[in-house]
Amino acid sequence: MRGVWTAQQVRAAEAVLLGRTREGALMRRAAFGLAVHARRMLAAGGRVAGRRVVLLVGAGNNGGDALWAGVELRRRGVGVTAVLLDPARAHPAGLAALRRAGGRVVDAEAGLVAELGADLVIDGIVGISGRGALREPAAGLVAAVERAGVPVLAVDLPSGVDPDTGAVDGPAVSATATVTFGALKPVHALAAARCGPVHLVDIGLGPFLPQPHAFVPTAGDVASRWPVPGPADDKYSQGVVGIAAGSATYPGAAVLATGAAALATSGMVRFAGSAAPGVRDHWSEVVTTGSVQDAGQVQAWAVGPGIGVDDAGRGVLAEVIARDVPLCVDADAITLLARHADLRAALHGRPVVITPHDREFARVAGEVGPDRIGAARRAATALGVTVLLKGNATVVADPGGRVLVHPASSSWAATAGSGDVLTGMTGALLAAGLEPWWAAACATYVHDIAAGIAAKGAPAPASLLQAAIPEAVRAVRGRTGPTNGR
Repeated sequence: MRGVWTAQQVRAAEAVLLGRTREGALMRRAAFGLAVHARRMLAAGGRVAGRRVVLLVGAGNNGGDALWAGVELRRRGVGVTAVLLDPARAHPAGLAALRRAGGRVVDAEAGLVAELGADLVIDGIVGISGRGALREPAAGLVAAVERAGVPVLAVDLPSGVDPDTGAVDGPAVSATATVTFGALKPVHALAAARCGPVHLVDIGLGPFLPQPHAFVPTAGDVASRWPVPGPADDKYSQGVVGIAAGSATYPGAAVLATGAAALATSGMVRFAGSAAPGVRDHWSEVVTTGSVQDAGQVQAWAVGPGIGVDDAGRGVLAEVIARDVPLCVDADAITLLARHADLRAALHGRPVVITPHDREFARVAGEVGPDRIGAARRAATALGVTVLLKGNATVVADPGGRVLVHPASSSWAATAGSGDVLTGMTGALLAAGLEPWWAAACATYVHDIAAGIAAKGAPAPASLLQAAIPEAVRAVRGRTGPTNGR
């Protein structure tokens, strides 16, 4: 897992490191790393020397990083122009060094008109201490750069994007790539599309950082936990999951959730509900019955998609809860939890994952607001369950305060029925023995990969996402071709 740290955590660690480091050394180290990535972006166009770079320079250290990077680029024959947004507060040493190196310095108005022929723009407007949208003249400069289509390399984070929440309240930078220093910040996961590829430059901060604010799972984390059969396994030992989903109104929810569970692991799936005939037509290997009471023994249940929010749906949810096994609770079942305090109380402290999108979350735990990590953590503590808050950046929080963030690699999963697929996958992983936090995280990760495989660059329905689950599992496990055994 990769940790992410809040701006406050990073500033505190930097203060300790600065007290042990020669003045200016950290900034020069950061600037050198920034310049290295700037040169790589320039070299992608065929050469470095003779290219033109514009620095958007704000007040303080973020602008200083950009200025010192400009010095490094001048030494490689790059033409560098610094556009000062607040000349009186520009980093004095960095500004003097750029002038000595032959860099140009202009004010913001000149930059608006004259500098759009640049090959690369370095965004050094604001750093991790900044809050809120960009103001003029920065907003106008950034808009002009966007109109010109010039690539942007952000220093630490895209200016105008909140470092801790990824929220954008107005004009802000959308970076082609980002170089950050010492530690990843929440913005890099929560607003990944704004950041582009993020390159971490080690400036020696690691020993001084506290426990991360949250974690980002890697393919290795997921691959090491994804259940695969061993030589002594059978269908029961790998986990039997029960699916309670669908209705006469929403039979497709049952087919999607059940099929996803069958494809996610190699154990066994039992389905309970009125959509049993449709499930049998699509998935002949699934054991079907008309009710939870008749379903037989399972190691976990996934409940909610399409069951309805009437008394019948409430009865299904109550019966599943009474089974006292791990649960994945989604869709209509979340609405039922919001309406019935007794059902919420019955889940508190048990191995349960609930999987709301923002509107469902609001029903059961209040509005999400701009701080998705804080909202998920708050809800997990209050409800006593693991919360999987769905979105382009999915947040998984458990009652103990642990948080994982998975930034989606695309938006292809934003389609009707994809949540039903995620529910089935999560339920199957719970039945296989994964703890709720990791079951939710692993299902989310593979679900994202499957969406990309299914789409192949064009919109694809949830049924194709479901069908892509095995290929996604193989890809995460590092096996994209035919395999023999484990």
